[in-house]
Amino acid sequence: MSLRIGLTGGIACGKSLAADVLAAQGAKILDADLFARDLVRPGHANLERIAQHFGSAILQADGSLDRARLRQQIFSDPSAKRWLEELLHPQIRQCFLMESDVIAAQEPTAIILWVLPLLVESRYQKLLDGVLLIDCPNWLQVERLAQRGWDRKTAKAAIEQQIHPEERRSIATWIIANRQKPADLQRRLLYWWQTLCS
Repeated sequence: MSLRIGLTGGIACGKSLAADVLAAQGAKILDADLFARDLVRPGHANLERIAQHFGSAILQADGSLDRARLRQQIFSDPSAKRWLEELLHPQIRQCFLMESDVIAAQEPTAIILWVLPLLVESRYQKLLDGVLLIDCPNWLQVERLAQRGWDRKTAKAAIEQQIHPEERRSIATWIIANRQKPADLQRRLLYWWQTLCS
């Protein structure tokens, strides 16, 4: 029987790296961010609704979504963030369920990782067999976001809008700290994977 495991953590805690490491071990990866990108592609009805709600300035010259502008908007205005989540999250949930069913039908013993930044907020845990939390302190999240080109004010606002880390820890089946080099996270993840599969 396939396993559905939620992979979560705060912004810049290392979820993408963890997903890459575990994909190399054979995990099937389903990513909320990739589903969200597809759901706002040019020509999609969602993109038209977003442009109507936020104004045409939210689009780039080629008609695609200006993600940097949208990010600034939703992290400075909680009601804007809530509106966007109410639009996209039910559709993202449906994508997870449908894709998981397809994978399980093709590979009944698959380990399917749902990469979900908002796992707790969107109450996904009841759909899962377990939750793997990648954890790191807030100051390190800010540093990592700054290295990605975020300004520190937007980075701090993004972190402040997320739930308290203790809420994630309270529902986690497994917690892996990511405070050091990528190689350290990789070593911890491989140990976790071997234990899970044994």
